[in-house]
Amino acid sequence: MGNYRLEIENMSKSFPGVKALDKVSLFVRPGTVHALIGENGAGKSTLMKCLFGLYQPDEGSIKINGRDVTIPDTNTALHQGISMIHQELNPIPYRNVVDNIWAGRFETNGIVVDEKAMREKTRKLLSGLDFQVDPLTLAKDLSVSQLQAVEIAKAISYDAGIIIMDEPTSSLTIAETEHLFKLIGNLKNEGRSIIYISHKLEEIFEIADAVTVMRDGKTVGSWDIQDISIDGLIHQMVGRDMKERFPPNENLAKDTVILKAENFTSADPHSFQSISFELFKGEILGIGGLVGAKRTELIEALFGLRKIASGRLEMNGVEIKNRTPCEAIGNGFALLTEERRATGIIPMLSVKDNMLVNAYKKYVKNFVGVIQPKKLTRPVEDMCRSLNVRMAGPEMLIRNLSGGNQQKVLVGRWLLADSNILILDEPTRGVDVGAKYEIYKIMRELVSQGNAIIMISSEMPELLGMSDRIMVMCEGRLTGILDGKTATQVDVMRLATKFSSKKEDSLEKDK
Repeated sequence: MGNYRLEIENMSKSFPGVKALDKVSLFVRPGTVHALIGENGAGKSTLMKCLFGLYQPDEGSIKINGRDVTIPDTNTALHQGISMIHQELNPIPYRNVVDNIWAGRFETNGIVVDEKAMREKTRKLLSGLDFQVDPLTLAKDLSVSQLQAVEIAKAISYDAGIIIMDEPTSSLTIAETEHLFKLIGNLKNEGRSIIYISHKLEEIFEIADAVTVMRDGKTVGSWDIQDISIDGLIHQMVGRDMKERFPPNENLAKDTVILKAENFTSADPHSFQSISFELFKGEILGIGGLVGAKRTELIEALFGLRKIASGRLEMNGVEIKNRTPCEAIGNGFALLTEERRATGIIPMLSVKDNMLVNAYKKYVKNFVGVIQPKKLTRPVEDMCRSLNVRMAGPEMLIRNLSGGNQQKVLVGRWLLADSNILILDEPTRGVDVGAKYEIYKIMRELVSQGNAIIMISSEMPELLGMSDRIMVMCEGRLTGILDGKTATQVDVMRLATKFSSKKEDSLEKDK
């Protein structure tokens, strides 16, 4: 077995009431990118935490370069040449790049920290990654992609031969993703092994040499990437055929205007200008555009989070004003933000409390306004059942649900509040392929009931596959509206670059 850099065999790990890993095996060769995929809850993170010393497995073995090792803690993992770049980056914001890379192991000259030596080492590290940044820049002033490059530099500084990357592109633009892939290529050429966790199947086929699929805490199988297709991977992940990645659109023709925006212009002169569009009852209106297209700013203004200089909103033919989110909610608007963990869920509260947060008034019928908890459980249970939320019960903490189930709870929150215009910002970000399909089905069901959805998506297949129409923006202006049935990626990109001099930029999320 000398051909492998890493060999994990028959690893098991149980938590109270749950067997998270059941005799899982993983074999990774040197100088390769090995993708590790599976639905949320498949056991990927648990396996990596056992490898990185965050958890202790109940059974199983780990070999590195053919030698048996025991990893009781993260410090041991680092000394064994294993480094992990987490999806949620946690830099020290008010310390510079040098301090972030060498924190806890500063080089000294006698009893004094040798800052000059550390700066020089940092410059060499960053230069080797083709990463141009002043080592004295504070972490808070770096972009997400720059922070990831710093994390990669830190991993290399430990001389890591095995680097675990957990959803590394979830917050990156496509141009930044391409730069990351270039860095990964350089790491491969140095003989390092990358374990790459991602829900984005297209990028796995672009970057990975091999792939291992996990399901329900077990290893389903491993393949060289050229020996399996996307459809094959989806089948292995979910354990059932999914011939179509998007549910069929069986809605009738949309001819009733539910929302009309006229000359919507931001109070910020550098943001969106003179945007006019209509939203029809029972449709999904996608919004596409380049970095800087100001899509996020537009939807936040529609929801009352940003001020406008001018513009008019009509709902069902009657003028409305969304000067604040409270007014927007009162007018039937809902907003699911891109950052589910930061601005969506309330992690320390239960599923029930998260779902009812905008609907308590609706269920308080007595004169003194006292909440009656027993009367609140039934609507939450009914909503969770209709949305197929997988949970132990409504009192379960929402932070313990998978990303897909958290997203479904947030949809339920707005449905209980009687919202009928849903604004979804990256609705399936960080969600596995099976849960994506369930969210798509919920979206189709909602519009079939007469609701309307505005959806921003950075994933071109999702934008084309789910939108009845696609509204394209460029540099704060509306450049065209396409029919979702006939639109192509080329059509979207042509409109998305209409005013842009940066043709190399790619369709992506506003930051």
